[in-house]
Amino acid sequence: MAHATGTVESHVQHHFKSSDQQFSSAKLGMWLFLFTEIMFFGGLFVAYIVYRAWNPELFTLAATQLDTVLGAVNTVVLIGSSLTVALAIRAAQFDKQKQIINYLLITIFLATVFLVIKYFEYTHKFDMGILPGAMYTFEGIDHPKANVFFSIYYMMTGLHGIHVVIGIGLMVWLVLKAMKGAYTSSYYTPVEITGLYWHLVDIIWIFLFPLMYLID
Repeated sequence: MAHATGTVESHVQHHFKSSDQQFSSAKLGMWLFLFTEIMFFGGLFVAYIVYRAWNPELFTLAATQLDTVLGAVNTVVLIGSSLTVALAIRAAQFDKQKQIINYLLITIFLATVFLVIKYFEYTHKFDMGILPGAMYTFEGIDHPKANVFFSIYYMMTGLHGIHVVIGIGLMVWLVLKAMKGAYTSSYYTPVEITGLYWHLVDIIWIFLFPLMYLID
């Protein structure tokens, strides 16, 4: 059993009867939130599919301006971060306080690496004039609607990047709490639900990478 039952513990809010009930409610709430996130990104994926169906040659040409190597590195980085956040949850289940902190710090580091790589990708494109919407000035793609692809690219990867930043903030908070010994085998709900959020961030990128970078 993940969370102890019996006497009400200090971390249990007054409107819950037990730690297990609080954990189940928190996990259900996170799953509902993740569902809304899936629906939100789902709308963007539909827009991508529609515009790609209308302009298949544009998407093929525009994708050549994306750095597949950097995209692949970021994919590996995020997959690695999903592993380390899962290990942090596992460490909490076995009362390994130091490991919780270490795995969360590694996850934060990997997430930061992801953002740094995206920063260099973005700034390189900005310097070339590859900007969204009416700001697009790049002349290296022979297509009148070249800005459409990059508007979608910046919208989808930018929103994903915002989610990465939020995830980093949540994990920094977890580390600070873990340093005070807040999480044990009887209570690690925040670690687990943050892990669920981070897995979604990883999955979204796993879809974004081939859709944006691997068009042929």
